[in-house]
Amino acid sequence: MTVLSTLRDIDAPASGVFAAFADVKRLERWWGPAGFTNTFEICEFEPGGSWVYTMHGPDGRDYPNECVFREIVPNRKVVIEHVVLPKYTLTITLSENDDKTTVKWEQVFENEAFAVRMLDFLETANGQNLDRLTAEVLGQ
Repeated sequence: MTVLSTLRDIDAPASGVFAAFADVKRLERWWGPAGFTNTFEICEFEPGGSWVYTMHGPDGRDYPNECVFREIVPNRKVVIEHVVLPKYTLTITLSENDDKTTVKWEQVFENEAFAVRMLDFLETANGQNLDRLTAEVLGQ
């Protein structure tokens, strides 16, 4: 089992960061690495809810995804299980301090060989995803 963790401080309260997840139109706009766009087929933002979407890469390729929202604690935590390959669980925790929020983005991969092989890409992609979240929250 491989764990990949990324931290990001966002100059906004946790409620503002959480809102970028809870509003499906906003989530569709910022989710994914730089250059990607999304088409959401299903996004049931509730515990046990399905999330089926296609990420459209800057290379013109489509990347189908299917997830389940395992846990949602408003303004605190979102746990997403990616149920198709590559299988992983993403736990996003929000910790607020003085109207700033630390976002902890932690992925636990089922296939260690995949995670090790893709580590450089995943670290870059997660950072870009958090860049896009930050821009969405700050209205940039």
